[in-house]
Amino acid sequence: MESEAEKTFHLFAAFGDSSSSGSNLNNQNFVKLCKDCGIIDGKAITPTDVDIVFSKVKEKNVRTIDWGRFQTAIKELGQKKFIGKSPEEALQSMFALMRNKGPIASGVTVKPLQFLQPTLAGHSF
Repeated sequence: MESEAEKTFHLFAAFGDSSSSGSNLNNQNFVKLCKDCGIIDGKAITPTDVDIVFSKVKEKNVRTIDWGRFQTAIKELGQKKFIGKSPEEALQSMFALMRNKGPIASGVTVKPLQFLQPTLAGHSF
């Protein structure tokens, strides 16, 4: 199951940055991953919780996390989301939420093409 979660990690790590190798995840994409995969539920885990955990696991003066630090972050969030489960069970439950998920492009709407109509206003023919 870890390999499916790792695929999801790499998809989100590369999301929105064409120059990214997909090996490191920034805070913005970490929050997006947590929202799109249903980890953030607004009750047990909020976007603020995700930000705090990201800041705790990343190296000082670095803006991204790698796969190893990502697992640490997910394990910590899992213990908060799945109270009563062992840390390993919580991690596997978090990985299950991430299975077959990818970034959802939201907020993008395509406006239908409108043709300009010539007007006679202000013109004398």
